[in-house]
Amino acid sequence: MAFLLRIRTSESLVQNVIQFRFVSTNLSIHTPNSKTSLTSKQKKSRAILSLLKTENNPDRILEICRSASLTPDYHVDRVAFSVAVVTLASEKHFVAVSQLLDGFIQNQPYPKSESFAARAIILYGRANMLDRSLQTFRDLEQYEIPRTVKSLNALLYACLMAKDYNEARRVYFEMPKIYGIEPDLETYNLMIKVLCESGSTSSSYSIVAEMERKLVKPTASSFGLMIAGFYKEDKYDDVRKVLRVMRELGVHVGVATYNIMIHCLCKRKKSAEAKALLDGVVSSRMRPNSVTYSHLIHGFCSEGNLDEAMSLFEVMVRSGYKPDSECYFTLIHCLCKGGDFETALILCRESMEKNWVPSFSVMKWLVSGLASVSKVEESKELIAQVKQKFTRNADLWNEVEAALPL
Repeated sequence: MAFLLRIRTSESLVQNVIQFRFVSTNLSIHTPNSKTSLTSKQKKSRAILSLLKTENNPDRILEICRSASLTPDYHVDRVAFSVAVVTLASEKHFVAVSQLLDGFIQNQPYPKSESFAARAIILYGRANMLDRSLQTFRDLEQYEIPRTVKSLNALLYACLMAKDYNEARRVYFEMPKIYGIEPDLETYNLMIKVLCESGSTSSSYSIVAEMERKLVKPTASSFGLMIAGFYKEDKYDDVRKVLRVMRELGVHVGVATYNIMIHCLCKRKKSAEAKALLDGVVSSRMRPNSVTYSHLIHGFCSEGNLDEAMSLFEVMVRSGYKPDSECYFTLIHCLCKGGDFETALILCRESMEKNWVPSFSVMKWLVSGLASVSKVEESKELIAQVKQKFTRNADLWNEVEAALPL
């Protein structure tokens, strides 16, 4: 179940976005020396991101990105680049993707950073242009950029993004030898992920053996990837084997590992088995966490077992763990599906107090459901609260309210 988590935008940011929409075509407002209200890097980057999310014109996308001085060292800027590349690629503007990313590498300040190139390599993979990822990796000397394990890992990740697992294998086995690069923990973990995603999880044992030979110790995350892969392939004996190997190598089998197992069982509609695993965790005096309970609640909801999901939610809250937004949204959806609109309203109010509002479709379902059980005033009160938070949907909610019984 996927639900939309809406993010509240401050009035100042909205104003900044409006300013961006009406600037002249040279976008001088984006330049570092521009004397505008966008003095903070954070506000500026978020405003640019908002623009890119609503822009489809390739020339305009290129113009925004070039003028914004985006950097891969800043999270919001990385998201902005990803949005731009995905939009361009989805519209088949592959030439524009190349213009954007090649310029991204070439026009960076001197000395040029491998981080810029690594980001471009990954984004080419995201655009399903893996040939350009490979070419960029090969041309790093031409760009006067050092080639290290960072760019090798970026290339492997690009293969993952493009789902070209054969090419990933070739990169892993050939590139370190050709360019004299020593793989690190991230390299090995990426390769384990490649094998697991391609249905060859058993081959990841050889990666662990290679790590031991190179004195690179696998981590719980390394084995977590293997566990998820073996669950996906229904190889439960191998899951137990991985746990034995972890203990033999002195890798702690903690709650994060059990969370992976619980999540995998829930995804496979085996939530009762996952709950039994939780009981085992508790009996061994290992403390679960909010993620543990969230996985189980999602699992039981997806199987239509609302009673068990609500019971776990109550235990979760009583034990001092904090449910996240998706946990609330999942339960509200499940309660509406089960016709328990009054309990759904209680959880919805709690969620909204935390500024977490379910999607329009779920909220409309809840409002209509409340009206159907003679809770019209509660329906109207809920509509008023949502309209106050999201004025852009006011017309839609006016229609819903007009359809309610008097």
